[in-house]
Amino acid sequence: MAFLLPLFLLLLLPLLFLLFYFQVAAFSLTRLGLSPEGAVTFFALCLLGGVVNIPVSKRQTVFEQRAVFGLPFLSYYQPRAREQIIAVNLGGAVLPGLFSLYLLGRAPFAATILATVVVTLVAKRLSRPVPGVGITLPAFIPPLAAAAVAVLLAGNNAAPVAYISGVWGTLIGADLLNWPRFRDLGTLVLSIGGAGVFDGIFLVGIVAALLT
Repeated sequence: MAFLLPLFLLLLLPLLFLLFYFQVAAFSLTRLGLSPEGAVTFFALCLLGGVVNIPVSKRQTVFEQRAVFGLPFLSYYQPRAREQIIAVNLGGAVLPGLFSLYLLGRAPFAATILATVVVTLVAKRLSRPVPGVGITLPAFIPPLAAAAVAVLLAGNNAAPVAYISGVWGTLIGADLLNWPRFRDLGTLVLSIGGAGVFDGIFLVGIVAALLT
């Protein structure tokens, strides 16, 4: 029976890590002006909203499907028209975007705009449209880029600048500027703020709070 305790602790470790991460993230949002209750609520809504995609556009597109008959020379690609849905992710775009507007009144406007432009260029440069998946982006790059630029441009007011530029720079650079390539990705649902960029936007708040 002695082996049950280490096994139990091993199974419990992911839950403890999740709770610790939840507490750190919620605390970080209080550093950005939310009450403790509001921070917990906002964090939970963003986390749960990561699986909620709100459709905003539909269009017909053509996908190629391979029909296989057992012999290579009898295989061919058969184009089929399907409906492609463009959606906005609730937890990765809508809620962070609204919170960014709330923070805009506490941030120096010129520094915020310039920081957003810089993060947009970084996100556009590093984002990769992956067929069958969507837009991918290294998760830690947007928060770190936003933090670095905010410190240089805003000094003591770096936190709100980092959050706003991290959110909007990522959304514009990784998703919106790749909009013309959405049709070629071969996915039926493309989510702005979801999939490959959600993690980066989610980490923006934590990194921004470290600047306060």
